[in-house]
Amino acid sequence: MKKIHYSWIILAISFCSIIAAGIAMASSGVFLTPFEQEFGWNRQVISLAFGISLFFYGFAGPFMAALLQKFGLKKMMLASMGTLLIGLLLIFLMNQSWQLIVIWGVIIGLGSSLFLTVLSPYVANHWFKEKRGLATGILTASTAMGQLILLPVLATIIENYSWRWAIGLIITISVVMFFINFLFMRNTPKEIGILPYGQTEDIEVVHDQSKGNPIVIAFKGLADAIRAKEFWLLAGSFFFCGFSTNGLVGTHFISYCISFGIPIVTAATLLSFMGVFNMVGTTLSGWLSDRIDNRWLLFWYYLFRGASLVLLPFALMEGNLTWILVFSVFYGLDWVATVPPTINLSRQIFGVHKSAIIYGWIFASHQVGAATAAYGGGMLYSYFNTYTWAFFMAGVCCVMASLFVILIKKQPRSVN
Repeated sequence: MKKIHYSWIILAISFCSIIAAGIAMASSGVFLTPFEQEFGWNRQVISLAFGISLFFYGFAGPFMAALLQKFGLKKMMLASMGTLLIGLLLIFLMNQSWQLIVIWGVIIGLGSSLFLTVLSPYVANHWFKEKRGLATGILTASTAMGQLILLPVLATIIENYSWRWAIGLIITISVVMFFINFLFMRNTPKEIGILPYGQTEDIEVVHDQSKGNPIVIAFKGLADAIRAKEFWLLAGSFFFCGFSTNGLVGTHFISYCISFGIPIVTAATLLSFMGVFNMVGTTLSGWLSDRIDNRWLLFWYYLFRGASLVLLPFALMEGNLTWILVFSVFYGLDWVATVPPTINLSRQIFGVHKSAIIYGWIFASHQVGAATAAYGGGMLYSYFNTYTWAFFMAGVCCVMASLFVILIKKQPRSVN
């Protein structure tokens, strides 16, 4: 029997770690209404906390990439998972809205950052020579896996017991992953005497940035990136990507459904149903990104997502479950499918060793869009008592994103 290459074990550990961090972030929509009911906090304030969390974990991305270069994969994964656990435990002690902003907005946001920003491209770039697109697609799909399995479970626990028990489940998963990382994670293939998957020659690569100041390294990467038109086009399209995914749908979809009389468990199940197709679509997108012009992949992804977001309010107003399920399928296939082509384009334009940090800045733009939608959605609901305008705006933003990506040159320069 052929021995499994350790790169695939690293991929599996990273996959499960991203699930743990991803469910902490994806669960915000499940906790919004319970927090509002128990503490009497305004929905706009709760949305602000969730928005700050999205902002912090996005903007920490390029610095996490620099810290990875300095301290290595294992130490950073343990430190990040530990930070996430501290934030989750502190949730039990909060009783004022500012505490939610600090705990969920800052601590949980920072704890999730490594896993949900630069871990996927870092593992794909350093542990794989072949099948990088597929590896990226699999890791990106892991956020959907947590959503698929756990959101309905969390909603059921909240409905039958308490939101505190639901937080306890997330803590348990995070503790398990902390110890798995401690026991089995490795920094590089060379550390265990192997080559990256698919590499046949031992090529020594000098990472001269690894000894520098992580903050300087991160901003140097930004300084290099902003001189390229492609960076602005990718960052702009990813802003709209974040606006239309975890910012709006991830935070407000469940509450939007509840406003039309759909029970919380049903709404969470619909969101997890998107996760099924998200996992399929993102993995397939990773495979396609190794074979098809990534610009055209992104063009169609954004266009179809925009159309589905515009149609959702009509489906909810009609109370047509069939059309809501159709939305879940099309939107789910497209939810995070944009990530593998975006990472691939970043790698092609800026090279393997710069791309992790520069993609971190591109992802920071994604999270600015997400934070804008998370807070803006709550603000619009406070004024209009509906999310409809927010979803229409997100659909229009996706159409704009499709125009951005098609302006990127077909064969950008590659810097290795």
